[in-house]
Amino acid sequence: MKKTLFFLFSAFAACAFPASARQHLSLADPAGRMKLDLYVGTSGIEYALTHDGTTVIDRSPVSLTLAGGTVWGADPKIERVVRRSVDTVIFPPVYRKDRIRDRFNELTVDFEGGYGMVFRAYEDGVAYRFVARGGSPFVVESEQASFNIPGDPCAYAAYPKGRMNNGAPDPFYSSFQNTYTHRPLSEWNDGSIAMLPLLVESAGGRKLCITEADLIDYPGMYLRNDAGNVLRGVHAAYPKELRRQTRGLKCVVQSREPYIARMDGRSPLPWRVIVVSENDAQLLDNDMVYKLATPASGSDYSWVRPGKVAWEWWNNWNLRGVDFETGVNDDTYKYYIDFAAAKGIEYVILDEGWAVEGEADLFRVVPEIDLPGLVNYAAERGVGIILWAGYYAFDRDMENVCRHYAAMGVKGFKIDFMDRDDQYMIHFNYRAAQMGEKYRLLIDLHGTSKPTGLQRTFPGTVNFEGVHGLEEMKWAKEGTDQVTYDVTFPFIRMVAGPVDYTQGAMRNATKENFRTVYTEPMSQGTRCRQMAQYVIFESPLNMLCDTPSNYLREQECTDFIAAVPTCWDETRPLAGEVGHCVAVARRRGAVWYVGAMTGWEPREMEFDLSFLGAGDFRAEIFRDGVNAGKAAQDYRREVLPVPADRKLRVKMAPGGGTVMKIGKK
Repeated sequence: MKKTLFFLFSAFAACAFPASARQHLSLADPAGRMKLDLYVGTSGIEYALTHDGTTVIDRSPVSLTLAGGTVWGADPKIERVVRRSVDTVIFPPVYRKDRIRDRFNELTVDFEGGYGMVFRAYEDGVAYRFVARGGSPFVVESEQASFNIPGDPCAYAAYPKGRMNNGAPDPFYSSFQNTYTHRPLSEWNDGSIAMLPLLVESAGGRKLCITEADLIDYPGMYLRNDAGNVLRGVHAAYPKELRRQTRGLKCVVQSREPYIARMDGRSPLPWRVIVVSENDAQLLDNDMVYKLATPASGSDYSWVRPGKVAWEWWNNWNLRGVDFETGVNDDTYKYYIDFAAAKGIEYVILDEGWAVEGEADLFRVVPEIDLPGLVNYAAERGVGIILWAGYYAFDRDMENVCRHYAAMGVKGFKIDFMDRDDQYMIHFNYRAAQMGEKYRLLIDLHGTSKPTGLQRTFPGTVNFEGVHGLEEMKWAKEGTDQVTYDVTFPFIRMVAGPVDYTQGAMRNATKENFRTVYTEPMSQGTRCRQMAQYVIFESPLNMLCDTPSNYLREQECTDFIAAVPTCWDETRPLAGEVGHCVAVARRRGAVWYVGAMTGWEPREMEFDLSFLGAGDFRAEIFRDGVNAGKAAQDYRREVLPVPADRKLRVKMAPGGGTVMKIGKK
């Protein structure tokens, strides 16, 4: 398809101000509905945000405190104001659509003291960032980022579980995996911090999704509510002393410096992002984080091959009906490779266990496997091999590891156990992505926080965890509600970018029948729910988490999910209500896929397929069986014509779902 670029830039408008001036500046999006007001005066720098005349963020102060006492934002004096408008198109090599319209108005304010601020207004939100103008290194002691929410609305917040460190709970030592708490801001008064993105209910049915973008060399931000309805940014301080832990695969912070970041003067500071939606479904297709990220520097990303992965860790290397003992050995991996080749699955992952335990040395392969032989065996069958690595083992010799395994024919790394997002760890993610691009290796950043656009800067970095994924079902505590989480996080966590959720369970359970079995795990909800997740969840590198033995017993379901694309040409939200239901349509070429899920309540949903256009269409549909509410694996497959009125109705069982493939007859 021929791609047409269009660039419409307004002329820059610059104004100089006397140093003593105090100003009220405003910025609106191109449609004039989103308005950001900036107040610069003796009280510092404050912003406020309205949407269609309704205040969604009251005046909120921002500042940056540097080592030595300098404060960007204290008694600010404007030197110059520059405005510009941009209307262009981004063609992402790996994404949920093949083009993104990037249309915004921008306000840049330069202040005395060598710093500035940039504000952008989009039709679906606003963002701001501080800018260092001098180019010299500096140290950030703290940042004041605040969000003054009118009234006492409810928020959906996921709090880091935190882990014990030196005998005390450390909220910054976290796997970034937790379900959401839904409660009024006034009840969030215990000093706990929440991970980003965070979703706040607002006036008129609006939602505010607060997150950050272009986080390259700076700690990740959390939010705390310690002033009734004012959310304040919190950051982990820079690590000072580290101790190796978890079989030497990661490092735990023992003490921290009295600052949050050491900046080289060239790396950008992150964007603070506020997405505003008029209805929940709009959150399912928001591009702000991607648009705000640093663009890729290269032009040839043909080597980036998204796809499916046959995965062995979740199902504990379990196979049935074979004549060898399963585990980390050649016979087991050849079986997975053969399965992947037979089903058109692009990759097999060698998860934890292929390298000698406790050494944190990725050149020491266990004697039970012939890794070069497995890579060649897979390549002959059109399957790529991806290797799992603890972050410390990868970090200590990153370039040699990438050079060595790229030369062997390995296609990528799944990196795990970061478990922090202080400045050092965020920059590790950047360096890992950068090194992966250099050696044309896919990078899956597991064990890390939410994405902030790194997948745009380095398109070969395709996945990020930071999600309460299906692995949690291996050890879920009583009361864990994964079904409700599944219809909540697409409106929150997925606003930030792709997830490494790892779906595909063939053992499915109702709420009453679910139990944790580490070596033979199951999912909550129906079979069709698991299948629908391949369409709903954005994940360019998408796992088939269950054992080939289970998939081969379920040929219909397996053949369908193995063929679902992982990148798309178009995405259309069809319906959504946070915590209750979600429905999304995605197109690849001339074929559409539709996925929908409900919470624990049964639901009948009508799908408006008018976007199909003219022609006769046929739908292959997997829907919950009539007894799926009692036996979650019950499903029904049918092929039928799409009605002329383009309306299809499907009933979903409690914890249920549906998935369909639609093409012309």
